Amino acid sequence: MNTENAQMNIETARSIAHSVSPATEHFDVLIVGAGISGIGCAYHLRTQLPGTSFVILDAQERFGGTWITHKYPGIRSDSDLHTFGYRFKPWVGPPIATAGEILSYMDEVIEENDLARHIRYKHRVLSARWSSDTNLWTVEADKANNGERATFTASFLWMCQGYYRHSEGYTPDWLGMKDFAGPIVHPQRWPDDLDLSGKRVIVIGSGATAATLIPNLADKCGHVTMLQRSPTYFWIGRNAIELAEELRRLQVDEAWIHEIVRRKMLFEQYAFTKRCVAEPEQVKKELISQIVAVLGPDYDVATHFTPRYRPMQQRIAFVPDADMFLGIKSGKASVVTDEIERFTKQGILLKSGKTLEADIIVTATGFNLCVLGDIDFAIDGKPLHFSETVTYRGMMFTGIPNMVWVFGYFRASWTLRVDLVAEFVCRLLKHMKEKGAKKVEVALRPEDHKMPLLSWIDPEIFNPGYLMRNMHLFPKRADKPEWQHSQDYWTEKDTIPAIDLDDKAFVYG
Repeated sequence: MNTENAQMNIETARSIAHSVSPATEHFDVLIVGAGISGIGCAYHLRTQLPGTSFVILDAQERFGGTWITHKYPGIRSDSDLHTFGYRFKPWVGPPIATAGEILSYMDEVIEENDLARHIRYKHRVLSARWSSDTNLWTVEADKANNGERATFTASFLWMCQGYYRHSEGYTPDWLGMKDFAGPIVHPQRWPDDLDLSGKRVIVIGSGATAATLIPNLADKCGHVTMLQRSPTYFWIGRNAIELAEELRRLQVDEAWIHEIVRRKMLFEQYAFTKRCVAEPEQVKKELISQIVAVLGPDYDVATHFTPRYRPMQQRIAFVPDADMFLGIKSGKASVVTDEIERFTKQGILLKSGKTLEADIIVTATGFNLCVLGDIDFAIDGKPLHFSETVTYRGMMFTGIPNMVWVFGYFRASWTLRVDLVAEFVCRLLKHMKEKGAKKVEVALRPEDHKMPLLSWIDPEIFNPGYLMRNMHLFPKRADKPEWQHSQDYWTEKDTIPAIDLDDKAFVYG
């Protein structure tokens, strides 16, 4: 055999190997996503249901989810780590933490609980198909994005992949974007080699990402301008919690400190949320007064930092140690409140007629939402249209057997709901085993069929643009508490553990 023929045979063998279905692995539970949700759920599964076989599939090269796909300067949490951290793992650092600190914390959870052996990285899930004949999910994944397939079956599917597309953020299609001479960068795709020194930078947006970027860019570039269509609420405070500091001075055990501080933060957040509804104008005044205290009475706070909506109708970004506002006060940063007419070669022409010149434009304009990770779902051979289902407490969905989606809180730390949902799933799996059931799904009870079906989130409660423009993709809710996704942790911490698993909403088989 000559060299040319040998090479042809090798390539043919490889082609045959890739075309043959690989051996299928089976697990009791398959978790999609090794971010903050997936790692937390794996901990609960391992500790509450020992002996349960499970695997975690993640498309990335390592754990972390958001905290590795976002690489923009200064990326940090926008809620305190005493509530964003897991209930079972004390947080010992500052309340607002960097991505690196959060990843180190997650790494400890993985190491301490022997979770690494359960994770398969570079496994992007392509499809999930439920069969009522076998009562199994068949999940196909792309290994290392090279076309090689891995196939799994699982008795239960646990979706922990989040709710937005990690590969690319949302950028509106503004007129003239191709005319701009410099780079246009979305925070989700931050280039490693972006040179900021001496540059004029415009950051479009005023949410938590912009609030993080502004102070970090201000120290690196010539000048940074935050361009916003309308103002956002911010909360200013020290990046420290006095109670935690005092308890540490008293040498109280860190596990006790974590629990005490966590309860304090949760109670204060609950009370604050109630005040936002009961006395919105007073809360608005207090939030804006904090900004006036930093920027001074001569700054035009009415134009740039006085929102048109009620506090907590959108998430309030925490600004630790007033860093963004100190950047504005120093002159390194500025704020422009206006709308974009078009991009130009030199920058952005505003609808007011003013031109903002820039070398770099950053579009901190939010996410591209996706439901169930853009995975091709089918139930007994029929494509799943997620928007046609009704949600049971934001966890399960009518017509979808043996599946739970972890969807956290918008107005509180996402991870609070991870712990609650994980405990519910472990209790549900244990209940199914006791009943000898292989299948469970939720269904509307006879008394539920006349309920009005509404959008996933009530816009009067929470209405950021990134959600409102994608509500048509999400399941429906109804007007009964069990058929909607509550944003009230203080209530759900009692109601979710008390769910009656033999309620008529649960159909076993």
